[in-house]
Amino acid sequence: MPMGYVASTALLTWCTFFAVVAPRRPRSLATLSFWFGMVLNEVPVIGILAVLASTALAAAQGDLDSTGSRVTAVIALATIPFMAVAVWRGLRAGGVVMRAVDEGLGAGWRSHVAEPQRRPWPRLLLLRRWTRHLDVKRVANLSYGDAGRRNLLDVYHRRDTPPNGPVLIYFHGGGFTSGGKSREARPLLYRLAQQGWVCISANYRLRPETDFPGHQIDAKKAIAWAREHASEYGADASKLFLAGSSAGSNMAAMCALTPNDPEYQPGFESADTSVTAAICLYGYYGHFFGTEPDVPPSANQPYAYLDPAAPPFFITHGTKDALATVEGARYFVGRLRRVSSSPVVYAELPGAQHSFDLFHSARTEAVVDGVEGFTSWVLATSHDAADPAEQRGN
Repeated sequence: MPMGYVASTALLTWCTFFAVVAPRRPRSLATLSFWFGMVLNEVPVIGILAVLASTALAAAQGDLDSTGSRVTAVIALATIPFMAVAVWRGLRAGGVVMRAVDEGLGAGWRSHVAEPQRRPWPRLLLLRRWTRHLDVKRVANLSYGDAGRRNLLDVYHRRDTPPNGPVLIYFHGGGFTSGGKSREARPLLYRLAQQGWVCISANYRLRPETDFPGHQIDAKKAIAWAREHASEYGADASKLFLAGSSAGSNMAAMCALTPNDPEYQPGFESADTSVTAAICLYGYYGHFFGTEPDVPPSANQPYAYLDPAAPPFFITHGTKDALATVEGARYFVGRLRRVSSSPVVYAELPGAQHSFDLFHSARTEAVVDGVEGFTSWVLATSHDAADPAEQRGN
């Protein structure tokens, strides 16, 4: 028996199960779904190539002569159709996101968006964890508060520093206990920075160093810092968007719904912390994962701050998310849509797992396309709405 081939087949079969089936209950299986299924779920072509290469190598070395090795080969090849399902789900994300934007903004939003760029399909279908662009500069570890490395942020901007670019502030995930500013959402930050945005990715204090509202206060400090300093990098801080993943999505939503709230701005109450729009990726929005409308929300949940004046939201979540369930996202979107007078775009991604934006995959690229269209529409319509007032002022 070729034990190396048996071991690699067992590992790939195990990971394929958690990538494609991805059980979300009980909690122990959900955790396994996240850790063992995340990579193959985003870049399943890597798994298909690994199966074909390992099987071809075993055959070339004459290791498939025994009954056990032939059974192993059958199992290995049987994983390919399941991984193909993961490929199909990832490729479907583009249509799902565009339909969600159509539904949230109306078909006219497309007139505000440039022609889509050519897709680097070989890099999207294969593993590409880090995304770098030579025309984007990262200015690392700028301090925005007094909490040491937990109050540091990175600024991404185009090297030629075009003037008056919008600002995006991004908060990482990690359940308020882990994570850092240099992990998720690199494709989003680099894409927008290439187009003249100034993008900021910020650390914030974690548990047990602090708890709510400490995280929220740090997020507000980052917004205040951007208002004061973003112009140094060519930005127009009056066009300020928030984004976040997982716990960072909770923070982005909370900030968007509590503009200039002095409770979360101790010592900098006069700073303008209002935002133009919010972008929430696979967010954790609270303890409600069903539709219990009569359960009162707590102070660290965005449900407590829903307001008709809320800014536009772009929200996306995966149907296979094992850590922050899709039911929670649906519940938040439903509550927000009933209250807010601004558009709420919600894209539910088939088969997507938590932390999908760790990878520059076809799914992540589709979400970035949607964010690009959403932000372009918000900027264009905000400008159009301002024109009549400006004309009256003249």
